[in-house]
Formats: sequence, C-alpha cells, structure tokens
Amino acid sequence: MLEDLYIECPNENIRKEVLKNWESVLLSGEDFGILPGLTADYLMMTDGRGIRGLKPVMLLMCGDHGICKYGVSAFPQEVTVQMINGYGRGTAGANVMARHAGAGMIVVDVGTNFDLHGFSHVRQCKIAWGTEDFTQGPAMSYDQAVAALETGMRIADEVIDNGCNLLETGEMGIANTTSTAAIAAGFLDLPAELTVGRGSGINDERMKIKTEVVRRGLEINKPKPGDGLDVLCKMGGYDHAGLAGMMLAGAARHVPTMIDGVNATAAALIAYGINPRCADYMLCSHLSSDLSAKKMLEVLKLKPIVHAGMRLGEGTGASLAISILRSALDTYRELTGD
Repeated sequence: MLEDLYIECPNENIRKEVLKNWESVLLSGEDFGILPGLTADYLMMTDGRGIRGLKPVMLLMCGDHGICKYGVSAFPQEVTVQMINGYGRGTAGANVMARHAGAGMIVVDVGTNFDLHGFSHVRQCKIAWGTEDFTQGPAMSYDQAVAALETGMRIADEVIDNGCNLLETGEMGIANTTSTAAIAAGFLDLPAELTVGRGSGINDERMKIKTEVVRRGLEINKPKPGDGLDVLCKMGGYDHAGLAGMMLAGAARHVPTMIDGVNATAAALIAYGINPRCADYMLCSHLSSDLSAKKMLEVLKLKPIVHAGMRLGEGTGASLAISILRSALDTYRELTGD
C-alpha cells in the first residue's frame, strides 16, 4: 500500500482561476484578507470539486508513548483512556468544536496502552500496546511503523470513498509532545533544547526531564535527518504514524488535510519525509505555541490560518480553521454565483 503511493502535483490553473473570480467581484478597496487565497488553495487541491461544499472528517488517532514513565507530562498515562471515554460521550472540547465545524469524528486506537474493546465508538486498529522507551532504542520496528501508516491510509480511503473532501487531524496520547519534540529534532537535525516545549503546561523541573529524555533518545537512536520513516521508527508514536498515513492517502486522492497543532505538524513532517509532494495538499490551521511548531512549518512551507494561542491539540485548532474555510467557500460561491 505504501509502496504503491503516487501523488500528483495540484492544478495551479484552478488556483489562478479562483483568484481571478475573486478579483472580478470585489470593489476597489475591498479586502477579504486570507479568504481568496484560502479558497483558491482548497479548490486547487480538490480539482475544483470542493466547490460543492465541505464534508470534513476528523480522524482522531490515539497512541501511548513509552517515555511517559519518566514524568515528561503534567498528566499520567491514564488520562489517555479518560479522554477517549469522553469522546464517546461527546463531551470533550474536540467533540464540541468538531460539531461546530460540521466534521464527523472517527476515534482510532492505533497503539494505546489500554484495552479499548469495550468502547463502541473506537476503531480497533492497535499495532502495539504503546511505543517502546526510545531512550533505550527505537520506539517501534519498521514493520510496526508501516502497519500504523497503512492503518491511517486505509481509514482515510474509507471516508473519502464515502464523500469526505477534507481530512482533519486529531490525536490523543499522553507524552506525545515529547515524541513530537524528538521527531522535530531528529528530522531537522536540531538539539533537544531547540524543539522541546512545555506541551501540557509542565513546570521547569519536568521541562528539564523532558529535554534530557529527548536528548538521550537522539543520542541512542541517531535518526537520519529528513528521513521520515527512519525518524518515525526511532522517535515517533503510533498516533503520529496514523496521521501521517492519513495525509499521504488524502494527497494521493486530491483530498487535503487540515493540520492541527504541534503533534499533527510532526506527523505532517513524517509524511513529507516519506513523500514531499504531500505537503501540496496540506492546510495549516493555526500556529501552536509549542517551541518546534514554527520550525516544522517553515520546512513544510505552510502558513497558519489563525493565530489564536491554542495548544490543546485533539483537532480543536483544525476545527476552528475549518469553520473559517467553510465561511470563505460560502462567500466565494455566493459572490461569484458558482
């Protein structure tokens, strides 16, 4: 499945036509800011098919991380399953914002450390019971990484077959910002001090531990900069892998992905390392306040739609940006008569 992946360049002529249509309906001095470019980008990525209206679906990938035991997060690993339970009740912030964005939500267990078979709302796709401790060796094997990527690809293909024309990233897994910092450091060839952020709002003591964990992981594994699959195997999480697979499959089908916060951006970096052309089918929802976010977005050449100071993750920023995209497309259709 991964071996057969082919991604075409999007049709730039569609983008030019949409921008020309915007210019034809705006009076002198009228300025819709980012909206013309946003609609042009989206319609280019979808070969113009997105003009019929947005049908977004969030794939919320869940996975646990072996480095959680070091106390790198403000929360214990049990919070992963507590949050997944909340998604089933529809009471989490991710649910509320997805509903406002008109997005469906599919919760996927790609690699949590919990038995979720009693959760009827969860797709059971567990590759392993969490990743390995990457301070002692690779987080996952090559075969496990490919299996997780292909899980994301399969589910993305399913929702696209059912009419989805915009994928949305969501993720849950306590300690995943530590793996994200390790992915960014490994891929960009940066020291841990330049990629480790406060994630869930950790104090200075936990920040030192988190930085040292990433530093040790880099030293032990020596990931190859720019090699998405190698970095994923050595430093990543199953949540990252599922999201990266989703983005790759969407790009191959001309269905863009709305990227959420720093964890989803790390997944986007993995996907880019596997096939750089997939970045042509990415939209960046917002600028995460975490340290490595801006550095990764520069490599991906993505610009945030909003600057809202958000750092919750779980697809919340992506849902906010989808609401803006929907308004932009509605405005374009009504003004141009398309």
